[in-house]
Amino acid sequence: MHLPLQITFRHIEPSPALEARIRQLAERLDHYSQEIMSCRVVIEAPHKHNHQGNLYTVHLDITSPSGEIAVTRDQHDNHAHEDAHVALRDAFRAAERQLEQRVQKLRRDTKAHETAPHGRIRALYPQLDYGRIEASDGRDIYFHRNSVVNTDFNELDIGMPVYFSEEMGEQGIQASSVHVEGKHHHLD
Repeated sequence: MHLPLQITFRHIEPSPALEARIRQLAERLDHYSQEIMSCRVVIEAPHKHNHQGNLYTVHLDITSPSGEIAVTRDQHDNHAHEDAHVALRDAFRAAERQLEQRVQKLRRDTKAHETAPHGRIRALYPQLDYGRIEASDGRDIYFHRNSVVNTDFNELDIGMPVYFSEEMGEQGIQASSVHVEGKHHHLD
């Protein structure tokens, strides 16, 4: 990992071996996202019991432009976590799963943007509750006021770039959902 890695030991002595293992596990996170801005790792042994060893708790806080990932592995009943290396491994695996899910979601969203037809608002008829889109392939596409998803119909202007979903309507192809480019939107 090329960016800041902060390691904190609580209620245990700092260990060069554990620190090396943390650095090794953090390096693997780059495989899932090159955009990681920081990674904070806290390893602690807060639970002392007379008849068993310390159960290590690991907290990871990973920051990237797409958001923050927080993982806490605090398993009082998992005796495998009496080994700090196992507790670290489990916490980093959970972080890797979250990073992978985020990357897959971003890929799906990007793919949906790339494949959605797009064009510009060609005409607006507010009194009749509809408008027309000139699609990038030259087609003229009808859309109803209720098809506009991320903007109020009354805020639309001629020439605005949009992308849309198509469906067969009574009069032929029409836009079933119209998204103004550059506005916050959800494809779900």
